[in-house]
Amino acid sequence: MTGTPWTRAFTDDGPVDVDALGGKGSGLVRLTRDGLRVPPGYVVTTAACHVYLADRALPDGLTAELRARLDAVEAASGKTFGAGPEPLLLSVRSGAPVSMPGMMDTVLDLGLSRDAAVAIAERSSDARFMADLVARFHAMYSEIVLGALDDRPAVDALVTAVEPGEEPGAVYDRVWAAAEAALDEELGESVPATPWDQLVHAVEAVFRSWNTRRARTYREHHGIPHDMGTAVVVQSMVFGNLDDDSGSGVVFTRNPVTGEPGLYGEYLAHSQGEDVVAGIRTPDPVQQALPPDLLAELERSCLDLEARHGDVLDIEFTVEHGVLWFLQVRSAKRTPEAAVRIAADLLADGTASPSRALSLVTADQLRQAQRPGFDPDALAEARAAGRVLVAGIGACPGQVSGELVLDPDRAMERADAGVAVVLGRSVTSPADLHGMIAAAGIVTSTGGSTSHAAVVARALGTTCVVGASDLVIDADARVARVGDRTIAEGEPVALDGASGELIAGALPTTTPAEATEAMDTLLGAAAEASGCEVLARITVPTDAAAALAAGASGLVTAVDDVLAASGDLTRLVETVLDKGLDGSGTFSEVRDAVASQFGPLLAAAGSHDVDVRAIDLLADESRELLQQTAVTTRHPELAMPLGVPELIVAQREGLIRAVAESGYSGRLRLAVRHVSDPAEAAALAALDQGPDAPGVGTYLTSPRAVANVGGLAGDSAVVWLEIRALQAAVFGIPARQFLTAEPLDSYVAQGLLAVDPRHALDPTVVRMLDGLVASVATPVGVRLSGTVRDEVAARLLGLGFRRFAVDLPEVRPLLLGLGRAALAE
Repeated sequence: MTGTPWTRAFTDDGPVDVDALGGKGSGLVRLTRDGLRVPPGYVVTTAACHVYLADRALPDGLTAELRARLDAVEAASGKTFGAGPEPLLLSVRSGAPVSMPGMMDTVLDLGLSRDAAVAIAERSSDARFMADLVARFHAMYSEIVLGALDDRPAVDALVTAVEPGEEPGAVYDRVWAAAEAALDEELGESVPATPWDQLVHAVEAVFRSWNTRRARTYREHHGIPHDMGTAVVVQSMVFGNLDDDSGSGVVFTRNPVTGEPGLYGEYLAHSQGEDVVAGIRTPDPVQQALPPDLLAELERSCLDLEARHGDVLDIEFTVEHGVLWFLQVRSAKRTPEAAVRIAADLLADGTASPSRALSLVTADQLRQAQRPGFDPDALAEARAAGRVLVAGIGACPGQVSGELVLDPDRAMERADAGVAVVLGRSVTSPADLHGMIAAAGIVTSTGGSTSHAAVVARALGTTCVVGASDLVIDADARVARVGDRTIAEGEPVALDGASGELIAGALPTTTPAEATEAMDTLLGAAAEASGCEVLARITVPTDAAAALAAGASGLVTAVDDVLAASGDLTRLVETVLDKGLDGSGTFSEVRDAVASQFGPLLAAAGSHDVDVRAIDLLADESRELLQQTAVTTRHPELAMPLGVPELIVAQREGLIRAVAESGYSGRLRLAVRHVSDPAEAAALAALDQGPDAPGVGTYLTSPRAVANVGGLAGDSAVVWLEIRALQAAVFGIPARQFLTAEPLDSYVAQGLLAVDPRHALDPTVVRMLDGLVASVATPVGVRLSGTVRDEVAARLLGLGFRRFAVDLPEVRPLLLGLGRAALAE
């Protein structure tokens, strides 16, 4: 059967194509090749899913392949599908090329005909075990394939009442009839009694689950394409709920919360896999729950797998009557803090190359690892005052405050209104995803660190606490209770995703901490790979140390930004409006203000490069602050870059004084915006005031300036290309709109722009920039505003740019993105 169009056995030769086999299927193929104990099975490829979604029917030939593959699984396992004496039951699981935990569907224990059920009861000598399998399968099939919603407490009660030694046939008839009656009452449908029909319909149901609302919402949030489709894994079942020597577990090869080395995970005796990940029962730490021999085998296997994959792995396993079976391996979801530490550790110990290590951390994870935390003194006071309501399991670190909201719909509504919320639930499910995305933090009263809430929160990078067992959520009454304390929905709370604490009342946060040693290790490798300079935009002297600690090679700032922060800018604008530009009074005030405010900033910069942008009275993003209409109406000459040369001279003189007074020893340059003609650059150069004066350069903000860069660069000490302004000019959109979500979010969503100019370079701009760096001898830097996408960084690197300036929080993410892009080349 090797090479057939729609399916592939775990044991088949050939390349392991994740796009065709999905993450789960490709992982099982690798586990099998590695010689680990894997229940036999096969994969229905994503190609079959594409056909099914297009035609709403299984592709021609697939059912024949399913039958042939099933025969092979029967032979490999020594079991018979749907019959005794050794019944073969199957798991039918989704497996997309990109991990989407909990978003798509699975059917377990498939193949339970009456004969198979009776045979299982006879071999296990436990009619209750068989009854539990029958009830689980019927409920799961009814929900996944037929769309039932009923929890069926009457069926569950019936199973609980079964005695292990009862006659199996009678037990089966009783449980199956009760389950069918519940389904008929709800939907008027029936679960097929024939296992073959069950299998075919289950495969179809998994394909359909690709387009459920929750799956589409998850993909849209994470930027996953909708056309990937899912594979289906069909595999022989092993039973963690067989007896007390059986169980199911999930482990990570390193701690996905902190990044600490060593096996981390949970095990639940006498359980099936969904009991662990669903969060409905709280499992035990794997080191305490597994027998020593099984724990040693698991640890050896996990170490080998991590070294082979060069990554931290998430591994699902089942123990059936004392025998360890591997059911899944995939790259582990991890917190941003853990991602940074893990990548640095794998790089340091040689498990991962620089390219591989940098690929294990995303720019968003790096951003989240820098986020603020609670003020330590305020946190200590809250603890001392007894405000800690409950302590659960820290599933995703971070420290956030917000209104406690107990319903995902309301959480989304409050978040849309601009309110930070902490979503409290007894247990989360895929139906809660929209509320989880909206929330700043998530807390659940049940579940462990591998529950749905924990896994999804780690993928979202959202602060999360699970297993807070003393917390009682009453969503209907809109209150949460801890002992005799009641917290009403809407009250402020604080959540610590590391310690697991839920605290009454909000807590203030501090600024982000300096880069950790792990960040420094990674970013050092990234900087070495790219060979780029990254300068940080700062406004106040205290920002300089944070920028340099983040890896910035220099600093950029703007005169109007610095003076606005000190309050001097408003006074200067009023002076221009009041006194005008005649005489030297106004320029003297500009000179004095620049000298006063830039002295401390340059002192903090030490010997590092500082590039300063001159006052721009046309700055689109601060037009109200600068009273542009009033100023340029009264003094239209200020609308031109060199309309008032004395203003530029005054700023240079102020900088000269600031250098002398601060002891600054680096290279200082002053650049003027909106210059587009070589004659302007020549006029700027003529303003030179001697060897101590900062060199004068240009900020290119228009297509004309880019076209004339050759003539401009010859008379410029430095050239900065301002991407946001250039994109705005090309699109004809005010540059200030690039700093907001709306109206561009809605406009792009309607398909009215082929490129979102905030997040990607327009092809027109790319053509303008192609060959620009090589055409001039003067250093050319790129000024990027706001969040910098990896794709933009990679494109600019490919165009030859090696000097960048970004906002302070973007220094580390850009260093990472440039390093990744350089190593990819």
